[in-house]
Amino acid sequence: MTSASLFNSDFPRPAPVLVVEDEPLMQQRLFRILQDLGYDGSAIEIATTVAAARKHIHERPVSMALVDLGLPDGTGFELIDLLRSRDANLCILVISAWSTEEHIVAALRAGATGYVLKDRDDLEISLSIRSVLRGGAPIDPFVARRILELLPIARPERARESEGEGVKLSARETEILHLVAEGLTNREIAAQLFISRHTAECHIKNIYRKLAVSSRTRAINEARQRGLLP
Repeated sequence: MTSASLFNSDFPRPAPVLVVEDEPLMQQRLFRILQDLGYDGSAIEIATTVAAARKHIHERPVSMALVDLGLPDGTGFELIDLLRSRDANLCILVISAWSTEEHIVAALRAGATGYVLKDRDDLEISLSIRSVLRGGAPIDPFVARRILELLPIARPERARESEGEGVKLSARETEILHLVAEGLTNREIAAQLFISRHTAECHIKNIYRKLAVSSRTRAINEARQRGLLP
């Protein structure tokens, strides 16, 4: 069964579609998938860099965007944010090889409608595009599992308080943890607390060690589960 046969003849295909992708083989693959879905080749426009995509977006509107995150001159996050600021209802599907929690969450927070990994087969990518066009928010199964791992597990309040008692953060570490949760960078934390960036980084490493985590996102989630953050 071809991907085209999955659609009704009257299925809406908003155009033009902007494909932001720098790999020639992936460009050809997405072009072919879109054509199989009924798109005319003239309705598919390709940008290979952040700069080219920004120029295109400023010059003429698009009706759907397929965006890679890793581009030669930057990342797709700013493009997603720009596209979303111009059209709150725009279909924006990330098709990327990046699968870390930071990249996934950042893309969704920037305004991506869905997220699918490049190593999926043509049918899976086609179904994701179809879902976006139908108003859905398709998430790659691997990506969905990573997102679920970020969600705090509901636990009895007494158990959470007990866990929190097992972690002793200093007053400064607690202060820095709250700033981390607010989204401040190490440099911004250092400036706000009038300490060196090195000192701020040392405190953050100590927080990671005490919470047994290795990233900001996990530190915030773990601290909330332990009752150390609201």
